[in-house]
Amino acid sequence: MARESGTAYSLALYRRLLSYALPYWKLFALSAVAMAVYASTDTLFAALMKPMLDSSFVARDPQSIRLIPLAVIGLFILRGLAGFVSTYGMSWVGRRVVMVLRGEMFRHMLRLPASYYDGTTTGQEVSRLTYNVEQVAHASTNALTILIRDTLTAVFLLGWMFYISGWLALLFLLVGPVLAYVVRYVSKRFRRISTRIQDSMGDVTHIAEEAVEGQRVIKTFGGQAYEDRHFEEVIAKNRSLQMKMTATSAASVPFVQFMAACTLAGVIYLATLDPMLESITAGGFVSFIAAMLLLLPPLKRLTNVNSSVQQGLAAADTIFALLDSDTEPDQGERPLERARGAIEYRNVTFRYRPEQEPVLRGISFEIQPGETVALVGRSGSGKSTLVSLLARFYEPSEGSLRLDGHDIREYRLADLRNQIALVEQRVTLFNDTVARNIAYGTLGEADRGAVTRAAEAAHAMDFIRELPDGLETPVGENGVLLSGGQRQRIAIARALLKDAPVLILDEATSSLDTESERAIQSALEEAMRGRTTLVIAHRLSTVEKADRILVLSEGRIVESGRHEALLARRGHYAALHQMQFHDPQTV
Repeated sequence: MARESGTAYSLALYRRLLSYALPYWKLFALSAVAMAVYASTDTLFAALMKPMLDSSFVARDPQSIRLIPLAVIGLFILRGLAGFVSTYGMSWVGRRVVMVLRGEMFRHMLRLPASYYDGTTTGQEVSRLTYNVEQVAHASTNALTILIRDTLTAVFLLGWMFYISGWLALLFLLVGPVLAYVVRYVSKRFRRISTRIQDSMGDVTHIAEEAVEGQRVIKTFGGQAYEDRHFEEVIAKNRSLQMKMTATSAASVPFVQFMAACTLAGVIYLATLDPMLESITAGGFVSFIAAMLLLLPPLKRLTNVNSSVQQGLAAADTIFALLDSDTEPDQGERPLERARGAIEYRNVTFRYRPEQEPVLRGISFEIQPGETVALVGRSGSGKSTLVSLLARFYEPSEGSLRLDGHDIREYRLADLRNQIALVEQRVTLFNDTVARNIAYGTLGEADRGAVTRAAEAAHAMDFIRELPDGLETPVGENGVLLSGGQRQRIAIARALLKDAPVLILDEATSSLDTESERAIQSALEEAMRGRTTLVIAHRLSTVEKADRILVLSEGRIVESGRHEALLARRGHYAALHQMQFHDPQTV
């Protein structure tokens, strides 16, 4: 949403937008000069009317009769060259600005904290990166070209009209205040509607993405009609807003033209009065009328371009709002090459928003290097949030986390995360090959042998060898060409290849069948050896060998101990175990 409004803010916004064109000021200046030359050709054409009538038709000057046709041809050659240079140059600068803006936005989005994405949708962010930036392109190229070229055209033509007859030109200027008021009113309305259109486009993109990603669920549960109605409502709203924009533009343009036509009628009337007939020649009068008629198209475009400018400013507002949002805090200066893996949570409390109830309440525990600690509890007890704090996806509301005796905020963020390998329940794969998904990011320099060994350890090479191109087989968008178990094994291979001292397994085997889970469990146990490991699991059978099990309930640690000791205690853990295994001995 737009953060501010008003003329001063709009000017500041446009200045900031134009600052992106500053590195290309030479081409920008050349384009501006070409626009000035282009703008002057209309005035020169109107000026030619005077000698053409007075010298050629009235005085029958043979030299003028020969030169004026050549002047017309030369004038339009100059106009064509100037038009090409100005249009191509401005377009080059504008597309360069768009490329730089998109690059900045994408890099900034990669560095925004997880909390930012909790309050937005994928559709809204994609809409900013695509639709909104295109609106900026129109404002910074097409609209700016019209503003400069047509403003200069209007100035030159008015200057020529004053040269011919100041009184007649003054009459034309009487409509200026009325037109200024209309433009100001229309500007505010365009800006308001444009902001709503951009929000609407975010909704359109979001719903479309949900429908594509969830097409199996939609088909299985017969949700086509519901999704169709939902999408129809959103696109109908978008259409309604677009029509409001069109109606405003369509009403303002004929009003401006009507005012100009009234002025033209007044000029023609006054020019035919006796006093005027004595002070102006036939050629001068025709030249004046030609200048007035040539002035109407630039005025129309200048009135029309306001919608593009306001759309661009509204889009720029959302883009700069993104670019001005805070990235992940990274003030740490302590380097960290390889951690030992000693972890400590000190009285950690966490809220997703200040006004919400805490998700974690006063969590305190220590993990020794190489120890495996399992986190269990009902859904919503805070397990995933607890490990998210360790990777600094979120900052604790109270308390602190320490790694090897130092607050994790003291470390450089990249160094801290380099110590952690993560396998989540919802596996993220990229639309690339199997090999590049295993050797992802900082692992990209890993040799093929290391990638193969990691895949073997994750029991993934069994199915990879059967793929058409083996490790070079594309996996599709988010691994759509693979099964859930195959995707999870690739994620485990990626974690094994990283060889980090801290390993986080968040439901790492949830998508595997029993046979695959047993095979991978042995690989995971090998990977966990010598590493500090945090395991989140709903299947309690996967955490029975953990050095320690922490049981969470409503954001608090309610029990801690080994599997057998917790069963004997007949508390929360025993109750969870009973629900899964129906063991009468735990009652």
